[in-house]
Amino acid sequence: MFTVEFLVFKCKKKMCADLNDTPELMDEDEPFFSNLDIFLFSLIAGLLVYWLIFRKKVEPIPEFKKLESTTKETSFIDKMKKTGKNIVVFYGSQTGTAEEFSNRLSKDAHRYGMKGMSADPEEYDMSELSRLPEIENSLAIFCMATYGEGDPTDNSQDFYDWLQEGDADFTGVKYTVFALGNKTYEHYNAMGKYVDKRLAELGAQRIFDLGMGDDDGNLEEDFVSWREQFWPAVCEHFGVEATGEESSIRQYELKVHSDLNMNKIYTGEVGRLKSFENQKPPFDSKNPFLAPVSVNRKLDKAGDRHLMHLELDVTCSKIRYDSGDHVAVYPINDSVIVNRIGEVLGVDLDTVISLNNLDEESNKKHPFPCPSTYRTALTHYLDITNPPRTNVLYELAQYATEPKEQENVRKMASSSPEGKALYQSWVLDSCRNILAILEDLPSLRPPIDHLCELLPRLQARYYSIASSSKVHPNSIHICAVVVEYETKTGRVNKGVATNWLKSKMPTDNGHKASVPMYIRKSQFRLPFKSTNPVIMVGPGTGIAPFMGFVQERGWLKEQGKEVGETVLYYGCRHKNEDFLYQEELEEFEKTGVLTALNVAFSRDQAEKVYVQHLLKKSKEAVWRLVHTDNAHIYICGDARNMARDVQNAFYEIAEELGGLSRAQAVDYIKKLMTKGRYSQDVWS
Repeated sequence: MFTVEFLVFKCKKKMCADLNDTPELMDEDEPFFSNLDIFLFSLIAGLLVYWLIFRKKVEPIPEFKKLESTTKETSFIDKMKKTGKNIVVFYGSQTGTAEEFSNRLSKDAHRYGMKGMSADPEEYDMSELSRLPEIENSLAIFCMATYGEGDPTDNSQDFYDWLQEGDADFTGVKYTVFALGNKTYEHYNAMGKYVDKRLAELGAQRIFDLGMGDDDGNLEEDFVSWREQFWPAVCEHFGVEATGEESSIRQYELKVHSDLNMNKIYTGEVGRLKSFENQKPPFDSKNPFLAPVSVNRKLDKAGDRHLMHLELDVTCSKIRYDSGDHVAVYPINDSVIVNRIGEVLGVDLDTVISLNNLDEESNKKHPFPCPSTYRTALTHYLDITNPPRTNVLYELAQYATEPKEQENVRKMASSSPEGKALYQSWVLDSCRNILAILEDLPSLRPPIDHLCELLPRLQARYYSIASSSKVHPNSIHICAVVVEYETKTGRVNKGVATNWLKSKMPTDNGHKASVPMYIRKSQFRLPFKSTNPVIMVGPGTGIAPFMGFVQERGWLKEQGKEVGETVLYYGCRHKNEDFLYQEELEEFEKTGVLTALNVAFSRDQAEKVYVQHLLKKSKEAVWRLVHTDNAHIYICGDARNMARDVQNAFYEIAEELGGLSRAQAVDYIKKLMTKGRYSQDVWS
């Protein structure tokens, strides 16, 4: 290679030769350097500069810091061994109740000389369940809620799929299941029943009968009754005795912060700190999108109720939804109730605190995002409006200084028939929330940190989306009725979410009102073939998903697609008061998007008329669509009465026009459900 060193060497040789040839006497006019010398020096200098500037520098190898492992421990067996626990309580929870029951059972364990841990199946490798017999006197308890139409909850979906597909050997595994559901639903406690049955099929040993909790009745009483029989059975099975310790067990310890940087304090975020200020997709239950409210209008024209239509702007959020999906919103509690709790307990609600788990190995470090203030906790994170469960009363009873009040609180927290009856009448039937209880029991003044530890988390509220993404890709519509009623004590109770949404006007003092939200996917779907007819039954706010369905069928028609008959059965009280979306629906009928619009005005005549009556009135058309034309049936609204009455109407139509017996008619509708042609989106 041609190098600078070679050039220098050649030049040195040339200079030496020149010097050797130089005569002893030089002419004074002859320059010391010849032109050739100058040229060579210039060339060397230039090459040196070029080499120094443009040479390829040796890049230092960067030093990488060794990253600390952030992998979450997925072995619940290892954790149990490490912490000396022998009972694990898994929960499948959508609204927080199953998780709450799970925590209560894990706390119970120590009263029986055992140690328990509550666990989210989503966070652990559930195939390790087969290793449970490695731990002496071990037991797995499952508190499993059923969501929607017999579906698993979000956090138990993977576990459910694994149970279906897996062929694990659970020989030696001991278990029991408590199921949470609602009898008004077709698939009552389906998830709990399935887990109970499947674990036995895989070789596990059931040590106590499946518990059945009914939220349409008294879920708390169902759980307490099951629990008081369950623990003696556990003691008998393992040959242990209750320790007799009935004292209050604190799970968290209080830490008050006096000089914490405000940027490190949670102010209502569900997951990541400052996530509302710095929004990053994807958005879900742990990272909701703060959607601006673009429309909030009253739907009813008269009457004493407030029915509303809201539109949430999801532009640039990358949120996608389908007709029939649910939008979940995170509401906040009424500041009047929050302030009153602070006043009754005599505390500064703006004190910055953390509640830290005493079990350092627990995945759940705090009961809600910490550090935060008491005000933030009571406003954003805790349920302060529902009647407290008996376990909360049990823990609070010790703080009542007046003997009679303490006796009554302890009685309500007990499992005696008298105590259950008192809890039912004084708490549940009277709709007393925690504030009402504190106001009506003047000597009951618990430390606010213990109260915050005991209260359940404030949950997201789900609404059927009232729009189609084909027509409104950047907007999600909500249809809801504001809940407000007077209790037996004369207090006015207000629905947390609906009253909060009512106040969300598009511009609030120059600022855009916003709602933390995310999408929950649903199985409530239009037929894959647009040519299939659809029959939709949705009185009241049950109209919501059908607004999306009708919009989508209209859009398909505009695209030149062939669309089957689209029939709607809608019901309200009075035509001139609460006929929701009247103008839009009548326009859809006029343009042929709706083949038939059947509306039952229940109170516009002496005899009440409901949607089931209209179904039977047009029974021939209904039977033709269902039996001959393969129509899909959709029901949305009240599960307790409407959905059941509508289903009975379909039974009667099948009996009369299909020549079926009652049993055959029931089987006929069940087969439609199995085929996905009879779908329900109902609530109680």
